[in-house]
Amino acid sequence: MTSTTPRWPNPLLFRSIERGAGPTLLLLHGVTRCGEDWQPLMSTLAADWKVIALDQCGHGESPRGGDYLVADYVADAVRLVRDELATPLVIFGHSLGAMVAAAVAAELPQQVRGIVLEDPPFHMMGNRIAGSLWQSLFIGMREAARRGGSIDEITDALAEIRLPRDDGGYKRLGDVRDRGSLQWSAICLSRIDPAVLTPVIEGRWLDGYDMQAVFSRIHCPTLLLQADPTAGGALTDTDAEAARSAITSCQLVRFSGCGHQLHGDRPEEVLQTFAKFAFSFTSLEKSPAENLS
Repeated sequence: MTSTTPRWPNPLLFRSIERGAGPTLLLLHGVTRCGEDWQPLMSTLAADWKVIALDQCGHGESPRGGDYLVADYVADAVRLVRDELATPLVIFGHSLGAMVAAAVAAELPQQVRGIVLEDPPFHMMGNRIAGSLWQSLFIGMREAARRGGSIDEITDALAEIRLPRDDGGYKRLGDVRDRGSLQWSAICLSRIDPAVLTPVIEGRWLDGYDMQAVFSRIHCPTLLLQADPTAGGALTDTDAEAARSAITSCQLVRFSGCGHQLHGDRPEEVLQTFAKFAFSFTSLEKSPAENLS
């Protein structure tokens, strides 16, 4: 994969949340989210790590601009890791952030000591998105972001998004997500550039991102967290197995019955899994159990 030119002279102009001290752990959120999406994990992680949770371009309080392809986000992250952060570091990415983390590890093998990939969607949100539930969701989200309004108004708009069912009918997003989850999505949507979702909806989000080429160039320890595809997970079994087989050192952990937002829905389980993974290749003095105390 070839990274595109970074869009900003200094990626640290991007807004980030920093906590703790120790080896660097970079957290990269999913599309439509922001650095604060990692709050369920931050306090625990900051006990042992210098945690940096970035607002990626077009999200939160970071700059707007560009075509918002995954390759564009990769270019920003490569520049950040290569030129601005203490390395070697660990990168933990969710969804979009997981695809970025994988590519950064492939591009900068000496600077990345390990990666955690939480439910990366790959072509489920790329060339396989047409006619899918995900496409309907993102069309509705883009419209809600464009209309704007109060958080309650955006929440109401999200609740009314119609998602296709297997039987040919529809279900409301408000029927499958609780009000609190929708409100947090509304807060995040109120702070994005709606154009972020255009390449996703159009099926060209992964243009310039070669999944198999990325996998073949990852040589650091890798933890792949797969949500349940039957419960709203985005990582298919086929893509999970492709990653596990192609990446030199890849541990695959499946979360039965849990949807795409693993770190939000099952934070303690995700933290325990991460602690065991990190303890296996870092010099952290605490045991995994002590890391969670």
